[in-house]
Amino acid sequence: MSSKGRPYRTLVIDGWEVWVGRAAADNDTLTFRVAAPRDTWLHVAGGTPGSHVVVRNPTGGTVPREVLERAAQLAAWYSKARAAKRVEVHVCRVADVMKPRGAPAGRVQIKNFKKLKVVPSALETSAALGADPDGDAGSE
Repeated sequence: MSSKGRPYRTLVIDGWEVWVGRAAADNDTLTFRVAAPRDTWLHVAGGTPGSHVVVRNPTGGTVPREVLERAAQLAAWYSKARAAKRVEVHVCRVADVMKPRGAPAGRVQIKNFKKLKVVPSALETSAALGADPDGDAGSE
């Protein structure tokens, strides 16, 4: 799926579609207009500016931990924390993301979240192709 002209980048990680917001207003569109309540939402912790990342979950099942970790690496990469060695990323359902009244574009509040610590990584070449971290084609 092409991301051209959309307010988000589209990648596939082990068969799971992942969307990465491009800018603050695009993050709002992605989170509140495009994503479904059962999808998984990720963002760097601590109020650090960055892209909203959504893992599509059409069935509402459990997203594999490896997919969440790779999506968290993308959230860290597309944030102001990109240069950090390890970054904490919050993970929750889109249904647990709320927009405070009068908040600027991209600003949200979350509840019922978990934390992942990851190393920032773009992953676009290997993740988009479903390749494993060693660079071999195919999924694990």
